Amino acid sequence: MPTTEALVSQFNQSCFCITLDRAALATALQSAAGDSSFYELYIASRPHLFSGVPVFLPEADRASMLAIVGAIETLARTDTYRDLVLSWAPDVAQRDFGPRGALMGYDFHLGSGPPRLIEINTNAGGAFLNAFGARAQLACCDAVQPFISAPDARTFDQTVIGMFEAEWQRQRSTVRPRTIAIVDDLPAEQYLYPEFLLAKRLFEAAGIETVVADPSELNCAGGKLTARGSEIDLVYNRLVDFSLSEPRHAALRQAYLENAVVVTPNPHNHALFAHKRNLTVLSDTNLLQSWGTSPDLVQSLSSIPRTVPVSPDNAAELWSRRKQLFFKPVSGHGGKAVYRGDKLTRSVWEEILQADYIAQDLVAPGERQILLDGAPQTLKTDVRLYTYDSAVLLASARLYRGQTTNFRTVGGGFAPVFFV
Repeated sequence: MPTTEALVSQFNQSCFCITLDRAALATALQSAAGDSSFYELYIASRPHLFSGVPVFLPEADRASMLAIVGAIETLARTDTYRDLVLSWAPDVAQRDFGPRGALMGYDFHLGSGPPRLIEINTNAGGAFLNAFGARAQLACCDAVQPFISAPDARTFDQTVIGMFEAEWQRQRSTVRPRTIAIVDDLPAEQYLYPEFLLAKRLFEAAGIETVVADPSELNCAGGKLTARGSEIDLVYNRLVDFSLSEPRHAALRQAYLENAVVVTPNPHNHALFAHKRNLTVLSDTNLLQSWGTSPDLVQSLSSIPRTVPVSPDNAAELWSRRKQLFFKPVSGHGGKAVYRGDKLTRSVWEEILQADYIAQDLVAPGERQILLDGAPQTLKTDVRLYTYDSAVLLASARLYRGQTTNFRTVGGGFAPVFFV
């Protein structure tokens, strides 16, 4: 009898008999959106949004990833950690209004060895779409059928409503918000705009009035935030201006600071979890031990790749080790301006030294074989846990080629994760 690890490897390398039922996906999306043209308008026009295959992982990896998430969120409640990471956070992030941060995203590479956390995101996109993708997977192979289950996907809708109600209640006294604004810059032009529409329909089905809005449509006056004439109780924040410092976000920033609206995720959430400099703390075993952090938490965090700030003091050493490193801008997002060290040129290196970067030990992503035109092809995979308050809402993967995840790879895109 093969081990679970051997079975998972076999499925990921040679199982092509599970495929995305795109007809079922189209029907489900159109029903959820209340729009018979939804699939054609928003999904067919994004041909690399969904991969055709799932990714398999051992149940033990799920437990390991959850242990890392739990360790980080436990550490984030300690004064020592909070004082340190808030020392480099902007003023707007200093106050804790209560919300924990809706739809956190913890990104892992699972090449060899234990899961390795490479990034934390507070406005992780794709969860609403991934829930539909997981539910639309079909198994046509008896050997794999027993392992196909997606309980998180089946309960996702009700769990998400409960999450937003909990976020509201952490800052307000009533049971639920009356109105929600899903806010992003030029939302209709965002690649993941279709999930804004799905989220809107989900909230409305639960009796919560919802708008998808650009920040320019917001106005803060008299202790109230409004959009299109309606008072907004809660903002589901999808902006990548994590400090709300850009002039076009002034109304939202004012409302947030005046406690005129509940914002989730908010600048405080980002400062505690997703600021990339925080990885230099979370991966520093000696520092954590010096704080008296429990051995169990230190052990869970030990699989986070060692991360250090790039500075003139360590520039020579980092350049000499660059082939084993990955460089990320502290204020970056979405894989922009990131560099594998083995691809660095001297000119780019000089630009990095003039900016604010971290250097992270390079960790190989996982792999998934797919069939393209009848021939097997190997794609890279990373795995994201969507969580709330340390609990998993959904697990998904992204399949891709290249330096970072993208939605331009034939056969790539979002893929459900099934645990064996």
